[in-house]
Amino acid sequence: MHFDLPDLRLFIHVAEAGSLTAGARSASLSTAAASTRMKSLESQLGCRLFYRESQGIELTPGGEQLLVHARTIMRQVEYVKADFSKMQNKDEGHIRIFANTTAVTDFMPEILAKFMAERPEVTIDLQERPTNDIFRCVLDGAADIGITSGDVLIKGVETIPFSQDRLVVVTSLNHPLSEISNLSFRETLEYSYVGLHQGSTIFQFLLNESQKYGRKLPLKMQVYGFEQACRLIEAGVGISILPESSALRYKERMNLEILEISDNWAVRERFVVVREIESISEICKDLIHEICDHHK
Repeated sequence: MHFDLPDLRLFIHVAEAGSLTAGARSASLSTAAASTRMKSLESQLGCRLFYRESQGIELTPGGEQLLVHARTIMRQVEYVKADFSKMQNKDEGHIRIFANTTAVTDFMPEILAKFMAERPEVTIDLQERPTNDIFRCVLDGAADIGITSGDVLIKGVETIPFSQDRLVVVTSLNHPLSEISNLSFRETLEYSYVGLHQGSTIFQFLLNESQKYGRKLPLKMQVYGFEQACRLIEAGVGISILPESSALRYKERMNLEILEISDNWAVRERFVVVREIESISEICKDLIHEICDHHK
């Protein structure tokens, strides 16, 4: 069974007017068109809805029952419209963001704190996800915005670049690698690593890169965040590959060396991912502008 909302709306007009002609006029239709649509509705329901008389129409018991349901349905439609019209307010709404490790731990907290302070009615759901999940969930509509870096891994999404992300090797001051000026990722695989957690985008990326050399990433320890990793690196537990912006911040208060990596993938484009920029809410567009402005 299938019928359209316009058919239900027309049925209500006809029933309330007590006349097919008057009901058609209220719905801005010709009498013939209205009659055809009412006959189609009766056919789909398998039930006669009107008794057609010389003075107009009279509802059958089935028609009376449908009128109750139709009014309920149309009233619910109006509730939905009202709810979503409220969400069109630029200063209200909910945004779900799936982002990589760097975004979640490095710059998004600062951006979101300012953004939400200016918009107290906005709610945010920020989740750290692997790169593949970010693209897939944006495409499937499970996330409003994705934030990641590197290559675009899926078709059907739009990307908005906003900055570059450089990965660097972080070591203790006296580590054997600390004096090498032109360091490749392959060379680092000879030394113990302090890795990030399994769900980290950077961790998964380094696992894949090490497999290209037929090697396993030589993990000594895994931690959740950049600060924990840097403290262990300073203590000589191992080395790590981290975003340069985070490494520089921790270097200000820890004894660390930061070394550039010669591999091409070390410098990556950061971008916001959306399914279709024109279809996202105004509040999402505002947040994207905020992210881009923050990195100018």
